[in-house]
Amino acid sequence: MKYILDTHALLWWWTDDPALSLRVRDLIHDETNEFLVSAASAWEIATKYRLGKLEIGYDAVARFDELVTLDGFSHLPVSYLHALRAGGLLSEHRDPFDRILAAQSLIENVPLISCDKAFGALGTATIW
Repeated sequence: MKYILDTHALLWWWTDDPALSLRVRDLIHDETNEFLVSAASAWEIATKYRLGKLEIGYDAVARFDELVTLDGFSHLPVSYLHALRAGGLLSEHRDPFDRILAAQSLIENVPLISCDKAFGALGTATIW
């Protein structure tokens, strides 16, 4: 099955954070599954690092592509269709990163790996 990783799930995987659910860990370890990492996550990580809101440090920014590839994940670019859908989502949720991820999940018809309850208001199927 195919999944999109929310940014926090990706970071928790990279740092082996116990906040990452056992279910998600099992899904990632299952080699029959495919995981997509959105360009929006790269944008979010770089932005939060620049603002001093990210503990993981520069390594995740400088080595983003390498880390994604080493884990066997695939990149998911943000298309104009994703952007239009994100802007048109009726929810009042204002986080632009979440809106892009929700739009990608909806357009690609792929569930999002996230513990963020806000995605329910955006109409996105989540797994945690």
